[in-house]
Amino acid sequence: MGWNLEVNPFKKDGVKLIVGLGNPGSAYHGTRHNIGSRTVELLAKKNKLVFKNNRSFKSFYVKGSIGGQPVILALPQTFMNLSGVAVASLVKKKNIPLKDILVVCDDVALSLGQIRCRPQGSSGGHNGVASCIERLGTNEFARLRLGVGREGEKKDLADYVLSLFKKEEKPDVEVMLKRAVEALEIWVFEGIEECMNRYNTKNKQG
Repeated sequence: MGWNLEVNPFKKDGVKLIVGLGNPGSAYHGTRHNIGSRTVELLAKKNKLVFKNNRSFKSFYVKGSIGGQPVILALPQTFMNLSGVAVASLVKKKNIPLKDILVVCDDVALSLGQIRCRPQGSSGGHNGVASCIERLGTNEFARLRLGVGREGEKKDLADYVLSLFKKEEKPDVEVMLKRAVEALEIWVFEGIEECMNRYNTKNKQG
């Protein structure tokens, strides 16, 4: 792809990149497809980090720290199927190694409230993750998938992921968001294996 992903000018402080996938604009904020970006927004808020619009990265972006660990948080402002444009720009310009990248996204294959960490893998049919794989030229980056459910739902998939959560689903959504933020903090400090050990369970309350 024209750059060496293992060369890291932040090697001394080991900066971590966390990307929350979603569609830009307030109309999409509460949709199932934007649960990834909502999680990263909450992580930023919890740690008093404030996003700014960065046009060169096509993202809302903040560089700061979580408990002393340097991090970059990003919310791509491309539409979902072009998320990789923003992610690749960040990775290239900041020279972030693959092991220090985590992408947060929704997953219709997981029950509502379930979360799952993975060190790498296919897109699972998710257009945002597929775009990241395409633009980075590899699938070897971590991801945190958040279950938005689809059991018994007859809506077209595109319509479904762009729909809002139902009133009766919101308590499970809030629990999931809290657990997802905790999982991201575990990844920052203890890595993907510990994140998987703690959160890859069918029990929504983990």
